[in-house]
Amino acid sequence: MTMIEWFIFFLIIQVIHFLGTWKLYVKAGRKPWEAIVPIYNAIVLMKIIKRPSWWVILLFIPIINLLMFPVIWIETVRSFGKYSTLDSFLAVLSLGLYNFYLNYFEDVKYVEDRSLKSRTELGEWVSSIVFAVVAATLVHTYIMQPYTIPTSSLEKSLLIGDFLFVSKFHYGARTPMTTIAAPMVHDSLPFFGTKSYLNKPQLPYFRLPGFQDIKRNEIVVFSWPVDTVQRFFDTSKIHIDKPIDKKSNYVKRCVGIAGDSLEIKDGYIYINGKRTVLPDRAKPQYMHKVETNGQQLSSATLKRYNVTEGRNLGDYYILNLTDENAAKLKNNPLIKKITKQINPAGKYNSRVFPHDERYPWSEDNYGPIYIPEEGKTVELNSESLPFYKRIIEVYEHNDLTVNGNEIFINGKLATTYTFKQNYYWMMGDNRHNSEDARYWGYVPFDHVVGKPVFIWFSWDTNGEGIANKIRWERVFTTVHGDGKPVSYLYYFLGALVLWFGYSSYRKRKTKEE
Repeated sequence: MTMIEWFIFFLIIQVIHFLGTWKLYVKAGRKPWEAIVPIYNAIVLMKIIKRPSWWVILLFIPIINLLMFPVIWIETVRSFGKYSTLDSFLAVLSLGLYNFYLNYFEDVKYVEDRSLKSRTELGEWVSSIVFAVVAATLVHTYIMQPYTIPTSSLEKSLLIGDFLFVSKFHYGARTPMTTIAAPMVHDSLPFFGTKSYLNKPQLPYFRLPGFQDIKRNEIVVFSWPVDTVQRFFDTSKIHIDKPIDKKSNYVKRCVGIAGDSLEIKDGYIYINGKRTVLPDRAKPQYMHKVETNGQQLSSATLKRYNVTEGRNLGDYYILNLTDENAAKLKNNPLIKKITKQINPAGKYNSRVFPHDERYPWSEDNYGPIYIPEEGKTVELNSESLPFYKRIIEVYEHNDLTVNGNEIFINGKLATTYTFKQNYYWMMGDNRHNSEDARYWGYVPFDHVVGKPVFIWFSWDTNGEGIANKIRWERVFTTVHGDGKPVSYLYYFLGALVLWFGYSSYRKRKTKEE
């Protein structure tokens, strides 16, 4: 929906609210016109139902308002003496239109001194749960979101089974675009596996101000731009069109930012002509062919060299190794030869972006490629179009047509194009086992979710016994930073003990007084 369509929709809601409540406003001692003035009518309604005025803000926050509207409808009917469970159900099931019945057909009276305490224990529980979900959804959407690492694309930096807190405020929280969705879940409902949202209506993209820009080589969580699967890890052939904020969340390293020229040579990334220097916690891995002198490599040997992925192909092994581990393993007397499996450029691979035969690149020898920057203009021709076609059509919502060598944007002949937002190049450290930008291209800024900042738990499904399944050394560690990650678990537990001790002391002192 466009802004004009949303404005018209908002005015219609105001008229419906006025027609259904103006007599109730009068019975509560207010003026009829107060029921039709936008926003002010909501503030007045909060006074009528004896709830704080700041609740009005919650009515304008997507997803949160889906929880708040039923609460307001129930509170309204109760303010006019309708306390029964049937009245509450009618208020909710009619989407608030039960007020029309009370307004025109019932001689209800306003309850001036209505108690705000629920009359039943069940009602108290429901009220507590609703506001707990509201609070959690606010934190989840605008401050910090829990996230689990599902794949090995950032192996060594982030492991499968790491549980993260992802900051929404570093880059600025992206407000929800999908207006009708289940709270606290992403694209599918738990247990049912069905969609958790409706595609329409959609709000325009908006992002709150952030505290920093995305920096080169930071780990970033983003909505997978080319996602059409029903849900994450869905292997069915069902393809659906997802809203941006309901696309599968990916986590990769941002190796190139807007305005950069990126090239990959023999697996190493070059930015603006210089080989990039990764943070010391980043451990890029590549597949290596490892030939032995005829002996098998034991699991203990592989573990000693920190090998987490590999295959025994009889005469040799294919192992996923960092350069450092490959150099160490090469000195092992069992090893005859180690060869890094680098795919040269020159042979067209349809999987590699921009999926054009004129660019026969590989995942190890790629580019150079320009990463678009907001406000910058590029030449548009048959050679550059494969790089920017999806940006123009899908990400920046233009009508693009091609007639021979002529390119038309929104019906006008175009020889240049100016970008409307920043783009980024996201890659996994696990170079030969990462579904990343090399295969589907740029990540628009409006797809950026947040910055992983903290690992609060880590679970190794391959560990033997509970003690070995929990990676204690990773619990309560930071994602970014220099040097080996340090666990702050014991500091947290110490603070928790002090807090409970202080709380117990205060309660005891209060009782004594």
